[in-house]
Amino acid sequence: MDALETIKRRKSIRTYQDRPVEEELLNRIKELMEEHREGPFGNQVRFELLDMGALDRREMRRLGTYGIIKGAHWYLLGAVREGKDCMEDLGYCMEKIILEITAMGLGTCWLGGTFRRSSFADKMDLSRDELLPAITPVGYPASQNSYANRIVKLAAGSNNRKPWQELFFGPDGNTPLVKAEEGRFSRALEAVRLAPSATNRQPWRVVNCSDGCYHFYLKENFFNLGKIRLQNLDIGIAMCHFHLVAQQEGLPGRWQKDAAAPEIRGLDHRATWVAG
Repeated sequence: MDALETIKRRKSIRTYQDRPVEEELLNRIKELMEEHREGPFGNQVRFELLDMGALDRREMRRLGTYGIIKGAHWYLLGAVREGKDCMEDLGYCMEKIILEITAMGLGTCWLGGTFRRSSFADKMDLSRDELLPAITPVGYPASQNSYANRIVKLAAGSNNRKPWQELFFGPDGNTPLVKAEEGRFSRALEAVRLAPSATNRQPWRVVNCSDGCYHFYLKENFFNLGKIRLQNLDIGIAMCHFHLVAQQEGLPGRWQKDAAAPEIRGLDHRATWVAG
């Protein structure tokens, strides 16, 4: 899998073909669910693959994901125990699986929210301290040119991404990074820019202190649904994109939580990529 090309190809698919997903692909997805169970901060993530075809129509309507997803026979559910950085770890692990699914030629669509009291939670048999902050349909994409789909994409701003100068900065947190000067890390940062986020807010900001460290910050955090913090989930997705492309570019490094990140007004430090 070419990570950056797969990231570019991933779209939010809301309408699916009435076509079964082959057993071989389903088995591979289940393998991925086992492979990607621990995030960079050590939280354990649990996944389930729900077969909608095994449910009767009334149950399927109850699991209708607010009417915005049509035709999906499979759903991937992601749960994590409540704890420090649990949203980032779930976003990181689930995005890894979603990108692998994309490389298989299947479609997905991040759906974040409060599923604790939903039938999805019942099917996953959540424990009392587990959160179910995200799910995604899985299947073969149908035409994305329907009027309903265009309206949803327009409302979400799905085709828009902020430019580099609004996302990536030098040590002062104000001077924009120059793409040409970031070398091979420019591809990893571009992967961050293309990451999906709740209502396409792109709440991450990245600061390069010229010491091999890239500090990831959260700019705003108002998409909170009780214990579900959707923008922290978005940070985990962005971290996943950066890591995958850095690895592919032969740029070793690791995530560190307690790095000496500069304090920048209005930004909340979430993680640091330490090169080497």
